[in-house]
Amino acid sequence: METEIQGFFRNKTVFITGGTGFLGKVVIEKLLRTTEVKKIYSLTREKRGKDIKERVEIWQSDPFFKTLLDTKPSAFDRVLAVAGNCLAPDLGLSEGDRRILTSEVQIVIHGAATVRFNEPLHVALAINTRASRLILQLARDMKQLVAYSHVSTTFSNCVIFRVKEIFYPEHLTCGSDKVLAMSELVSPQVLDGMESALKGSFPNTYTYTKALAEDVVLRESEGLPISVFRPAIITATWKDPVAGFIDNLYGPTAIGFGSGRGVLRLTNFKRNHRGNIVPVDFCANLILASLWHTANMYAKIPRNPKDHLPIYALAPTERNDLFSSDIAEIGLNYRDKLPMTKMIWYPFCINIPSPRLFSIFAFFYHTLPGYFFDLGLKISGRKPRLGKIYTKLHSGLAHLTYFLQNDFYFDIKNSEQLLSLMSPEDRRLYDFDMNSVDWRDYFDKGIKGMRFYLAKEEPTEESIQRGRRLLKKLKFLHYSLMTVLCCIFGILLWLLVGFMGFI
Repeated sequence: METEIQGFFRNKTVFITGGTGFLGKVVIEKLLRTTEVKKIYSLTREKRGKDIKERVEIWQSDPFFKTLLDTKPSAFDRVLAVAGNCLAPDLGLSEGDRRILTSEVQIVIHGAATVRFNEPLHVALAINTRASRLILQLARDMKQLVAYSHVSTTFSNCVIFRVKEIFYPEHLTCGSDKVLAMSELVSPQVLDGMESALKGSFPNTYTYTKALAEDVVLRESEGLPISVFRPAIITATWKDPVAGFIDNLYGPTAIGFGSGRGVLRLTNFKRNHRGNIVPVDFCANLILASLWHTANMYAKIPRNPKDHLPIYALAPTERNDLFSSDIAEIGLNYRDKLPMTKMIWYPFCINIPSPRLFSIFAFFYHTLPGYFFDLGLKISGRKPRLGKIYTKLHSGLAHLTYFLQNDFYFDIKNSEQLLSLMSPEDRRLYDFDMNSVDWRDYFDKGIKGMRFYLAKEEPTEESIQRGRRLLKKLKFLHYSLMTVLCCIFGILLWLLVGFMGFI
């Protein structure tokens, strides 16, 4: 028997942007597996030599979709790629595709975004802000539209540290309408030159343009059945459809992966820093539940978004909090349990809370060893690579400093209320209760998933044993080197003391 949410999606046509991204794939999989959705149109662009059909067809061999294809072998017949690009002035849609979308689509999920913190302003503005307005304008022409979800981020308001589920247009230097109008009048180079003045207190172009996108929703969505979804840092699946699925190296995942490989040896989060991460399967579930609820509420009382437009945030609660030190401790506990087979050094990680001291320590723990490692590669006739990796790694950590040195608290009352409105069966199928997350179990599965999906290492006993043998060798080398360096330091100190006594 169908649940209320399953019944809502039955025979519906969905249009999704960002469908080939991490969250988008999980949303599409959940829709296809748990509902009888009629059709899913996915806005897709060509990438790395693959056309739009190939980018969807490749999912047939993706292990993430195995559970879906085992139960519904023809599921992807319902997924149709639509050629488009959020960078294009008109989304790159053909007139024919535009007519199909406006006549057939009932549900919109706008999740496309660039999440690069160092993206040039003109690029981030086009993808994150202007495309949001274009999707809204397209939705206005959709004759059968019943629900729309705009995917934002809890960090769209990171200029403050306690964020409620409300809009904060007052933090923008000027409104989205003026910024977008200006972007049409000046060159990309001129716009990028204005970045500092425009973004004001926002730490990067990502959070700034996502804040502008929320302002677009506030200003231009009147009369539309729309809600906003604000997730914290999206990481691996916890349970559904498989545990530990991850396909990107962003934020905490990049730190964990780099540390596991023996490349990253230092972090720089403040003491007692809160780790605002959320499982991607919970995010997908909340999106689907919010669409169901938004459609129901709008059908009863069409609302003016300026009076009340629902925002659903998802982040760890203070009742089930998570700290970066806990994440680091759990990660190091798995050093011996699940070592990788392609480590370059013995994995360890030291936290340096001070950003100034971090740069000094980074020279000795990263840059200098990287130089000797690359020198060895050159001598053996191979291409040096660690220097470039550390340059990129330090740049990435620098962009994270603002978030690692500050604590953010996100109100999720609307999301908790939505959960309480769902039937027990829907709560089981579309769970997003952050108080129920067992963080140790989550990281157990996440680390296993990182090893399989990102390191491409089979979850077999033979692979684990190879990793342990390598770990044992690297551990011996690591402590041997530490012993030699301590002896050298002791000798130098003894000579210095002797020299000072002689003087």
